[in-house]
Amino acid sequence: MKIKLPKPFTFEAGPRAVLLLHGFTGHSADVRMLGRFLEKKGYTSHAPIYRGHGQEPEALVEASADEWWEDVKNAYNHLKELGYNEIAVAGLSLGGVLSLKLAYSEQVKGIVTMCAPMFFDNEQELTKGFKFKAKEFKQLEGKDSDTISREVDELVDNSSEMFKDLGNFINEVKENIDTIYTPTFVVQAEKDEMINTDSATYIYENVEADHKDIKWYAESGHVITMDKEKEQLHEDIYAFLESLDWKE
Repeated sequence: MKIKLPKPFTFEAGPRAVLLLHGFTGHSADVRMLGRFLEKKGYTSHAPIYRGHGQEPEALVEASADEWWEDVKNAYNHLKELGYNEIAVAGLSLGGVLSLKLAYSEQVKGIVTMCAPMFFDNEQELTKGFKFKAKEFKQLEGKDSDTISREVDELVDNSSEMFKDLGNFINEVKENIDTIYTPTFVVQAEKDEMINTDSATYIYENVEADHKDIKWYAESGHVITMDKEKEQLHEDIYAFLESLDWKE
């Protein structure tokens, strides 16, 4: 069966731009509702899809954290090339880690991290999530259950290098967040089943920004952008963006 693969999006509205970054094993749909909300509020947004994401799971195993970082830099430059000089960044999970790296590597107006891991102590949860996504994709392809089980087991067997690479990347960013002076809003779901929620406190306490805030969402799980409190999350992100010192 032919599967319609997700695509990056750009919603152009006003002169203020927000780069929206999806999570590990996710894609642009993770942040699409947020992008549409911001568009109505006059903010332009762009969401890339990192290499290996939003397609067959075999492609993800072949991808690397360095490539994902390159994809984020290209997305940032895409907004620059479109003429946007002031860019904030908001990222879910891995997207939050990438957002932090962008903040200490480039000029960004503000950062929103949503359920972003700072401790690589969740490989078991990640493997479970990866297996679920892989199985889901193969079901959509119309494969039988025996074939799916065999192919998913092979994928998990081949994924150890990818997870090691991901762990190294998270640790690298963790070691550098005390060099961030960019205004920061840390978002964390209390029912997050995927990461160590101490990560949120770590980010909040270790970024050196004078302008920083943290908020916990009692009714939400890891993919907070698509959970029960998404409307409140949208409003809170908008309020944070409005508090920044935009030139326009």
